[in-house]
Amino acid sequence: MIHVLHTEWSDGWGGQEIRIINEMLAVQKQGVVVYLACRENSVIKEKALEKGIKVFTLPFKGNTDLLTLIKIIRIIKNYNIDIVNTHSGKDTWVGGIAAKLSGAKFIRTRHLSNRIRTSRLNFINELSDFIFTTGESIREDMIKFNRIKPDKIQSIPTGVDIEKFNPDKYDRTQCRVQYGLNEDDIVIGTVAVLRRFKRHDRFLRMVKYLNDHNPNKKIKVLLVGDGPQRKNLEIMVNDLGLEDKVSMLGHVDNVPELLCALDIFVLTSDSGEGVPQSVMQALLMHTAVIATNAGSTADLYQKDNFMLINKDDEKQLNEACTRMIRDERLRKYYAKKSRDFIAEHYSQAIMTENIIKVYSNLIHED
Repeated sequence: MIHVLHTEWSDGWGGQEIRIINEMLAVQKQGVVVYLACRENSVIKEKALEKGIKVFTLPFKGNTDLLTLIKIIRIIKNYNIDIVNTHSGKDTWVGGIAAKLSGAKFIRTRHLSNRIRTSRLNFINELSDFIFTTGESIREDMIKFNRIKPDKIQSIPTGVDIEKFNPDKYDRTQCRVQYGLNEDDIVIGTVAVLRRFKRHDRFLRMVKYLNDHNPNKKIKVLLVGDGPQRKNLEIMVNDLGLEDKVSMLGHVDNVPELLCALDIFVLTSDSGEGVPQSVMQALLMHTAVIATNAGSTADLYQKDNFMLINKDDEKQLNEACTRMIRDERLRKYYAKKSRDFIAEHYSQAIMTENIIKVYSNLIHED
């Protein structure tokens, strides 16, 4: 039986933290014993406890937090930890070093596409026994710029529950009623943590453009997610005069129902993405998708299954959304082609199988 300790420094709740919890639960079902070390006031702590995962709260004050390092070593020894899997910068330093000092294997998961500092002093990733990335572009970047050996790093995108995100299980009319939508509304949505790199400012300017240039279309917009940019975006909605068009829903739990209610899903990120979970989920729900080519989003593009546009071109974004708004046949074309490739290559089962294979190889390589 393999024992794995995951570490996460972040207090927030977004795609990275959701991936960690879902991954832990998935491998747990296959017999892996999982633990989480995180900060006291983090959202991931509460989510893990809700799922019955054993949690250790530690300070994670910085890369050289000696107290946290010592406590992780104790956890490794007391709970017979075989693998320490770190996720963010600060916990990767203390968690990785603790693993090395204790004789446990050290896996580093890199979730974001932002380039890691190339300095020789930033050597912690090179110390890892293995690295998971959430997209192929991140893997290639770390091999090229961070001196990672190709056989020590693998892209394992976040797997999606293809049964949960199955449009056949949901009634579109009921889902639209749930959000106060009429059948003849054209509904645009986005699901993302409200952080700068998600570029909700561009999303809202796009909505303004669509509203101004399509006065005869009944456009409704659902902006889903919470985060540090919420107040700024609320102000922007008011400044653009979009109060009657845009509903800021905050965090929602019933994501499949929400996606079922949409006509068009839009992702406007300009950086930071691995393989975005929200795009995978929307594609699985037979939703027409427009997404910027940020991070490893292009990994999901296969045979015209969605519109992939330049991450820095607002004009292209406006034009793509205008085409979708005005052409119902185009929306149906993309919706029909969206699911198959994702279901075949990005299921939770495939993710879990790949992760456990790495676990087993590491444990038995000595």
